[in-house]
Amino acid sequence: MQKIQQHPTDSFDTIESALDELSIGNMIVVVDSEHRENEGDFVMAAEFARPEDINFMAMHGRGIICAPLTKERAEELGLDYMVRATGNNSAFGTPFTVSVDLARDTSTGISCSDRSKTFRALASSHFQARDFVRPGHVFPLIAREGGVLEREGHTEAAVDLLKMANLTPTAVICEIMNSDGCMARTHDLIAVAKRFNLKIITISQIMERLRSELRYQCVTTSKLPTSFGTFKLRMYEYKNNPNDYHIALVSDNLDFEGICGKSPLIRIHSECFSGDIFSSLRCDCGEQLSASMQMIAKSPSGGVLIYLRQEGRGIGAVNKIRAYNLQDEGLDTVSANHQLGFPSDLRNYKAAADILNDLKITRLRLITNNPHKLSELTDAGFMIEERTPIEITPNEYNEHYLLTKRDKMGHFILKNLHPFN
Repeated sequence: MQKIQQHPTDSFDTIESALDELSIGNMIVVVDSEHRENEGDFVMAAEFARPEDINFMAMHGRGIICAPLTKERAEELGLDYMVRATGNNSAFGTPFTVSVDLARDTSTGISCSDRSKTFRALASSHFQARDFVRPGHVFPLIAREGGVLEREGHTEAAVDLLKMANLTPTAVICEIMNSDGCMARTHDLIAVAKRFNLKIITISQIMERLRSELRYQCVTTSKLPTSFGTFKLRMYEYKNNPNDYHIALVSDNLDFEGICGKSPLIRIHSECFSGDIFSSLRCDCGEQLSASMQMIAKSPSGGVLIYLRQEGRGIGAVNKIRAYNLQDEGLDTVSANHQLGFPSDLRNYKAAADILNDLKITRLRLITNNPHKLSELTDAGFMIEERTPIEITPNEYNEHYLLTKRDKMGHFILKNLHPFN
């Protein structure tokens, strides 16, 4: 078994000092976890890339020189993944796109001068898809939208750092190898940074900084005994705005000290005043809420119910009642939304991701029938080990609503249900 070396925290610089260097066009070194790749990259903003920077990376980094960028920028440039996510079986799912060169004012594309022009063009909104040729000598990488809190890679670290520095989030990175061709490890990287007077930070530092800046942060907690069991109620506010909050009910048996590697049972429930409070028969929300709390309370591994204030699939309480009136006139729940000028579902689960990140939950079993929840949490970097269905027996008032969720929204419910006569 490889022995993990410990390095004093004073070997690394502060995030603030690294951001200052990036802001003036300088290069830094970013080190990932010793439990992951245990490697380091040179990182700088692509908008400042000069031929001498590319030459430095080639001489002293010796790895592939890449261009991390956002998914939005990749789509603007028409950059397709080299290998789709379902077929990407590289060790850490490195998200390469097709390689590119700037189409004009370059020669073969490989020189340091040519590549620096390509990097700067990738960072500039003045250049679009038609301005690049494919394949080329610069390798774009698409960062996950959740950044290092979603994937702990140098791709995401570079983009997150540039966002923090208020720079264009397109970077230049290069893996650092020793002169013998072996990968430089942490002690080597500290020496490299010292030799060239570069700031050096870790991805863990970036993660800590971002966690402290989560949009929704826990502001208070309380014990909550219920008929299903005892929970710890955690209130999450958006940047200390008391009118923008969500709730997490954490089961009493969830062990945060030993949560690493375990998969608690999670339910993300969207607020429904008519079902949750008044026991409306028009939907299955109230029954789902009760069933979820019971399932979580009984789960040996513990769990969390995240209660998101997304009334009416995000259209709000008043518009939900307007949609009810349209449904009484014959429209289904999806068509009623469209009639009011809304999409079928306005919800997103970014707040739930913030809450899960705050609770340090990365692996989970999800109680849901909704494929969108599965895909959004997976895209946010969470490992969903199991989907636990939650089916409620329909009644004459909600049966058409449930069929619509199945047939128009793809929910995994009522596969053998036929309309009431």
